[in-house]
Amino acid sequence: MKKLFSIFIGCFLLVGLLAGCAMDSPRIKGYKDVVPEDYGLSSKKLYQLSENLQTDVSNEIIPGAVALIARKGKIVYFENFGMQVKAKGIPMARNSIFRIYSMTKPIVGVAILLLHEKGKLDISDPVSKYLPEFRNMKVGIIEDGKIKDTVPVQREITIKDLLMHTSGLTYGVFGSSPIKDMYLDAEIDSRNQTLKVMTKRLGRIPLMFQPGIRWEYSRSFEVLGRLVEVVSGMTLDRFLESHIFRPLGMQDTGFYVKKMNLERIAEHAENELMDVTRRPVKLAGGGGLVSTAEDYYRFVKMLLNNGALNNSRFLKEQTAKLITTDHMEKLPEWNDPKYLPGKGYGFGLSVAVRIKKSGWKEGTIGDFWWGGAAGTYFWVDPENELIAILMIQSPERRMYYRPRFREWVYNAVTN
Repeated sequence: MKKLFSIFIGCFLLVGLLAGCAMDSPRIKGYKDVVPEDYGLSSKKLYQLSENLQTDVSNEIIPGAVALIARKGKIVYFENFGMQVKAKGIPMARNSIFRIYSMTKPIVGVAILLLHEKGKLDISDPVSKYLPEFRNMKVGIIEDGKIKDTVPVQREITIKDLLMHTSGLTYGVFGSSPIKDMYLDAEIDSRNQTLKVMTKRLGRIPLMFQPGIRWEYSRSFEVLGRLVEVVSGMTLDRFLESHIFRPLGMQDTGFYVKKMNLERIAEHAENELMDVTRRPVKLAGGGGLVSTAEDYYRFVKMLLNNGALNNSRFLKEQTAKLITTDHMEKLPEWNDPKYLPGKGYGFGLSVAVRIKKSGWKEGTIGDFWWGGAAGTYFWVDPENELIAILMIQSPERRMYYRPRFREWVYNAVTN
């Protein structure tokens, strides 16, 4: 009798222990009832990822978020957290619309390569062939915090330089210098000017360095946006709509949010971000677009598939590979903390491309990424057939989440 009782107690404790483990590490269903394990992802680890984001929302680190993970061609995880507009009590939704800021750049990069592919331009062309304001550019010689002199460029800025941020252009922000001060004085950052006006102003300011010798985050993609307009004969928004957004099914991506969708705009908890309720004067190719997680997924899935989406060819394979291949192999390696691609990364034609197993421990050689100033972020890992996208509107948290989101996602990868 004692033996039977001991067996009963033992079984009871075992069942309790298993139940406790299940409660500690619950499983979740994937998006549309996909089984994550069928695509090499752990449902338990995905649950932990959800818990991490939900905890951050509860602790008011961020007002809300949307996270999407796709593996082997399938969206496996697609969740929304917290509030879209905290002040109004509007909850976040999967189709919430975000200001993606610099995640605009890869889209404009693809626009340029579409024109390259059609023979409308060549990326090795000098920019001045299409925009004469960039003829006879000068490079500033800075001593003691002042521009002592200027010297002629040793070669002209090419379109490829713009795509790689090796043009010699800069931003008026991100540090200080006499040339950056000239950007501010000329109101290069202003959204109340056309691209045509902006590029003419840029052409009168000395370059930071000789074209092609180093990487510097810059207004290059605004210049590329103007280049699209001149070469195509269309405004940048019309070109992107007809040649990228419509063909890829990106129905909620553009330079402003249509009136019927205004209630879907995600906002920062406290501060105002750029106004996206009306068409802007400057169609900023470097940071003006809005999008959704699912729209942007369609775009990066096309890049992962080397130019194809849903059995349709969008870019030639060799053209698409130009974007995600490092082109900085002849330039000195950067250890400067202001080098945004990060340690172990080179740069393709608008995205950072991993060339060494250093820096972020999570990822593989060949993975590529970019992010936006308000916190939106994506990366693609071709070796693992993995796409991950995080959408938030918290500029002060963008650097905090990039390594953490990577860690959380790779923790869920099982094979």
